[in-house]
Formats: sequence, C-alpha cells, structure tokens
Amino acid sequence: MLDELPEFNRAALEALRQPLETGRVSIARANGHVTFPARIQLIAAMNPCRCGFLAEPGRACGRAPRCGDDYQSKLSGPLLDRIDLHIDVPPVAASDLALPPPAETSADIAARVHAARARQTARYRKLPADRRVRTNAEADGALLDEIATPEEAGRALLVRAAERLRLSARGYHRVLRVARTLADLDGAEVVARRHIAEALSYRRGLGLGG
Repeated sequence: MLDELPEFNRAALEALRQPLETGRVSIARANGHVTFPARIQLIAAMNPCRCGFLAEPGRACGRAPRCGDDYQSKLSGPLLDRIDLHIDVPPVAASDLALPPPAETSADIAARVHAARARQTARYRKLPADRRVRTNAEADGALLDEIATPEEAGRALLVRAAERLRLSARGYHRVLRVARTLADLDGAEVVARRHIAEALSYRRGLGLGG
C-alpha cells in the first residue's frame, strides 16, 4: 500500500515497472545476476492535487487546475499503464452518511470473489504443467486469447477503444485480463461487451460507460 503516491521518489516508483510487468525483480551486479519472484498486488492512493480540493468548487487553491496537472505529472505514463484499476473516489458529503447501506454487503462480495477464484483454479488446473498459471493476471499470449477472447460485440468495442484512445499493447491485454475476471465474478463463461466496457472504464481517463 502506497499512500500519497506522487510524494514518493520518482526513481523508486519507476523501479516498480519491471516487477509490475513481469512479476519478477532482477538485480545485476558485477559478480552476478539474481532474479527473485515479485508478483504483488499494488494498492496506491493519491489526492488530485497537493491541497486535495481540486474537484471541490470554492475550496481549490488559486493555482487550480494547473496545480492538479503539475501534481499528477509526477507519475509517468508507463507506470500508470501498468496499474489495471483506476478509481476516482469523490468527497463524501455529510448527507451521504445518512443513506441506507448498499444492497450488496461485504460478505456478499467476498463470496463472489471466492467463487471467481475457484473458477480460475478449475480453469487453469486443466492446463499442462508447462503452461499452468494460477490467476487471470498471469495469463498471456495464446492462453490469454484462449480464455479471454470476448464475444463479437465486446471485441468490436475493444478494437474501437484501442484505436480511438490509442491503447498500448500492454493496456489492451490488461483490459482483457480485467474483463475475464469481471466475467468470472458474474459467473459468465464468455467475456461479454459489458465486461469489456467496465474494464475499459477502469483505465486511467478512458471511461466509456456501459
């Protein structure tokens, strides 16, 4: 967990790019080269600007919106491209605290996650040992095409988004992995258009809606 992400040393953040991409970290020295497993789940949080009030009318500083651009530019595009889920969390108003609880409880969500992980375990258990992975996040190449190729409407949406929004090859494949996981959470065998649309909405600045 990295809180206030832009406040970390930029060189240290850029060093995360390799393990986030490959799940491994390599250390090279004059007398040897060692690779360690480093498949992690990175959770990071940040304010939209240094004062934190960029999106709140009447509270933002006198440098808005330039202050937000400057603050967010501390994070490189290649680093952000390796983060699958970007979620904006708006300020909570006092009136929101009186709203009824959400229909789906944390226990309900945990059960869906458990079921989705069980589906992935069953799916990958059938693979030969040399191709076996544990989760959708590890699927790549031909295996990713095999398990996450969406239905025609979903494929058309993804192709259109890739062209119009200039998704990198990395971003394209990450959308497929996220969409496959969303389908697993739905209990769906096929990746549908709605799963592609939701996965795209989590890419930074690429929300397309349903």
